[in-house]
Amino acid sequence: MPRSPLAPLPFEGAITDVAGLEVGHFTDTRRPTGCTVVIAREGAVAGVDVRGAAPGTRETDLLAPGNLVQQVHAIVLAGGSAWGLAAADGAVRWLEEHGVGLDVRFGTLPIVPAAVLFDLPLSHSGDARIRPDAAAGHAACAAAGTQAPAEGNVGAGAGALVGKLFGAQHAMKGGIGTASVKVGGLTVGALIAVNALGDVIDPDTGAVLAGARTDDGRALRDTRRSLLRGELPRPLLAGTNTTIGVVATDARITKVQANRLASVAHDGLARAINPVHTMSDGDTLFALATGRVPLADDGPGMTVLSVMAAEAVARATVRAVRAAQGVRVGGMHFPAMADLDARG
Repeated sequence: MPRSPLAPLPFEGAITDVAGLEVGHFTDTRRPTGCTVVIAREGAVAGVDVRGAAPGTRETDLLAPGNLVQQVHAIVLAGGSAWGLAAADGAVRWLEEHGVGLDVRFGTLPIVPAAVLFDLPLSHSGDARIRPDAAAGHAACAAAGTQAPAEGNVGAGAGALVGKLFGAQHAMKGGIGTASVKVGGLTVGALIAVNALGDVIDPDTGAVLAGARTDDGRALRDTRRSLLRGELPRPLLAGTNTTIGVVATDARITKVQANRLASVAHDGLARAINPVHTMSDGDTLFALATGRVPLADDGPGMTVLSVMAAEAVARATVRAVRAAQGVRVGGMHFPAMADLDARG
């Protein structure tokens, strides 16, 4: 089966290349889980698009173009399924402590949408009560900075797996990745936590990079081709997967355009994950715009920005599995892309 060679990628930038953003991770040492926060202290116009059928989200309705709030102050990505949404409470507290938020006369109210992925199977003890909470969200904010964030088995990607359609025993390690694209004076960055039901694909070659393995565990099975040959997937618990992330730009765009940017950014997931947006995924992408660079034209300008967004998302998705490291949890081994390549 054709594979892309595992050569070190040139540095492809990070979401923090978008001026005005900070990123921080919290990774729980008790089991593979954690959360990640993207902070916009000065506020950012935001949009969202939920494509998976089993999402876990917070504060997404307020991002609809017709609703009142125009800017958000952070986005939280977390493991722990719906329980992990509690991490956003800690982010709100940290932002309030630092005077970041919307002035509502009675206090400073941080607006913090969030999305979660399901990483509960990765537990040494089988104790699913270990999941990101408010303290984890607070810690992620405290760790945030403008430097390029760590990738792989950290933050919201700590417990991520990919390629689970034929059973978790055949899955591989996912993770979190980041990338950025620059065209002219504009920058678009993405930060993607990849916990997909499907395989991760090299968008340039079509080769499977990480995903469901063959029965002997030594090679990639290629989920798309297996399904089209008539192989049946294992019964699935809805919502036990999900790829979540943030695409951000320094362009000055409206809330309507931010929602459109979140929508077209999913094209990047479709290039790099197959199958994607399934009934067992809650795939959700947020868009942030810091507004520091004018967009030259409402038509062609948004077209270029959209192409950049999809590209950044696809690259960040690939980087997530390239940076991942294999783990042994509960007697099972979930190899990373590097582990399979090392076998030749």
